[in-house]
Amino acid sequence: MMKIAIFDYRAGNLFSLKAALERNGAEVTIIRDMEDLDRFDGLVLPGVGNFDPAIESVAKGAGRLEKAIDSGMPVMGICLGMEMLFNRSEEGKLEGLKILDGEVVMLPKRKVKVPHMGWNNLKIKGKSRFLKGVKDGSWVYFVHSYRAAPASKKLVVATSDYGTTVPAVVEKGNLVGVQFHPEKSGDVGARMIKNFLAMCEEAKEEK
Repeated sequence: MMKIAIFDYRAGNLFSLKAALERNGAEVTIIRDMEDLDRFDGLVLPGVGNFDPAIESVAKGAGRLEKAIDSGMPVMGICLGMEMLFNRSEEGKLEGLKILDGEVVMLPKRKVKVPHMGWNNLKIKGKSRFLKGVKDGSWVYFVHSYRAAPASKKLVVATSDYGTTVPAVVEKGNLVGVQFHPEKSGDVGARMIKNFLAMCEEAKEEK
């Protein structure tokens, strides 16, 4: 059983995320610092909260987070958790974690209703361990007002259309970011969570 940590920004209820991970075979601990990351097989940065407060809550442990990623620990950022990995966001004034190169920008308010809340389908663009077994066109659940704008399109393995092309899944080695909420995306989301846990198991075996 994979030991997964969910980082708590103290911004909202993490029950549905914790329950989804547990349903798919994980042992889950909610943490509020990065002190003992080496006790876990994987880390999830959840999608609840606002950019600046979330960055502030992670800032003290940013060095440990980078070290964990460099060591091969799989990390999944969901919505805000993905957005924090980039250099900056239009939502906040603080700098991002700068783990992925690029920025986060607001959805086009003149074209579409913001925030975007609801189901939308994925266009799979490339090979992805996280999307193994997920069919092109699968529907997932979004709740967001911003989207990532990565410096390199090579990071983007799936997109979705909502007034603009939204990078829905970014993947770089052991690092995965999703703009939607896998824990609210039914069987498709469960498949992705299982894939993330498989990534954690592979990384553990390679140590």
